Amino acid sequence: MIGYYGSYDVVVCGGGTSGIPAAIASARAGAKTLLIERVGQLGGQMNYSGPPGFSYAYFYNARREKIVGGFGEETYQRLFDEGHALPTKLQAWRNSYQFSYVDPDWWGLLAYQMMQENGVELMLHSLITDVIREDTAVRGVVAEHPSGRSIVMAKVVIDCTGEGEVAFQAGAQTEIIGINDLEPATVAFTADGVNWDRFMDYVRNNINEFSFAHLCESYDGLTEDDIRKMVVKCESIAEIGEIMGFLSLKENAIKTGEWHNFSGIGFFILPREGGVIQAHFQHSSQVGDADCTNVRDLTRVEIEARNQNMIAWKFFKKYVPGFENAYITRYCPEARIRETRRVIGDYILTEEDIGDARKFDDVIGKSSFPAGAKHVIPGRDVTANGTLTLNTVNRYPKDGGSNDIPYRCLVVKGLDNLLVGGKAISTTRGAHNRFLQQTLVTGQAAGVAAAICARKGITPRELENDVSELQRILKEQGAILDGVH
Repeated sequence: MIGYYGSYDVVVCGGGTSGIPAAIASARAGAKTLLIERVGQLGGQMNYSGPPGFSYAYFYNARREKIVGGFGEETYQRLFDEGHALPTKLQAWRNSYQFSYVDPDWWGLLAYQMMQENGVELMLHSLITDVIREDTAVRGVVAEHPSGRSIVMAKVVIDCTGEGEVAFQAGAQTEIIGINDLEPATVAFTADGVNWDRFMDYVRNNINEFSFAHLCESYDGLTEDDIRKMVVKCESIAEIGEIMGFLSLKENAIKTGEWHNFSGIGFFILPREGGVIQAHFQHSSQVGDADCTNVRDLTRVEIEARNQNMIAWKFFKKYVPGFENAYITRYCPEARIRETRRVIGDYILTEEDIGDARKFDDVIGKSSFPAGAKHVIPGRDVTANGTLTLNTVNRYPKDGGSNDIPYRCLVVKGLDNLLVGGKAISTTRGAHNRFLQQTLVTGQAAGVAAAICARKGITPRELENDVSELQRILKEQGAILDGVH
């Protein structure tokens, strides 16, 4: 039995870090907007399968120019004002990899609040199972939920599922690399009860045990030893932000079978109320050779990652000073999927675009993230901190700048009335825009674009002819489109 749910100007599919800004931006631009999410929790990689350790990072380029504003800046400021975020401190050794740490669970609560403030209708616990098409035009979706199946009609649909699921079901061209080369997936967890004074003493007295190769960027020419000399002067873990390495401890634990060696060793931090800092582990498990669009592979990821995490946590409790009395407080309910399919759009962003810090007339946002950064299983490539491959991180935006993200990357090739926001937008693999700050940017832009198209009765492709209104509204919503390198 299938029923009719309703008709909307804009339907956003997926309530994660691209879908949330997409829905809010669409509603603020005047569209009647529905957001459909398969679980009851809004937030995606920020608070359901994450946060990724970098969460609100790369809001600046290597010149310390702010390049990400809009929804990201607005939510950071609201959380900071309420005591749910750390101050942004631009560290000398971090170049563009600066952190603005936020409490992911309060971020999720804020998302619900902002949906209500802006009149976004939510359809939770609903899985998109089909797409309604007329020739090349997407007219709506079919969603399944506890009460059955429903047809939802839309003038414009936005795919913010992360895996390009709606676009794939609609018959869009997509691209996915071979299973042996896909980035491994992770299940993350968080711990409290760390004696940070004891841990920081260990860091200062063993600074050469830690890896900082992933922070060495050509723009400022700092070496790992230069970075170590600055890090050792830090007074708190909040200043360091994330720590990777534990080289001797790892070497010994591999010999004794107390480390699984599917990832490097380290953690990020997570701020809580009252100045509490927790350790957040998003690299402690990595399951490779898995295509997470395949349910058998995805199920294996969930099982194996948890097995690896148990090994990792026992290692930290036994060997890492300061973690003797620590305890797990938060375990993500599902895997964080780094890489599956990318949707082919009217423009494909490339590594060269990133390395050349290329600017586009149809810019809808900016990024300073390097091309080619990929997670690998140790031993399959030359890695920094045993996790991030060094062989392909070779294209930082030139001159410490940033590259533009063109609107055409959001427009699905060959189909009408369908946009993509988030990690499935149209790029080469090396230019993959999967990182959280990029998904905020592209989600917000997709939301505004969809609202304009719905109001004017045009397709997203027709909007390519004149993006001036799109850019004007994005700027009014705080997005940064120009004025920086």
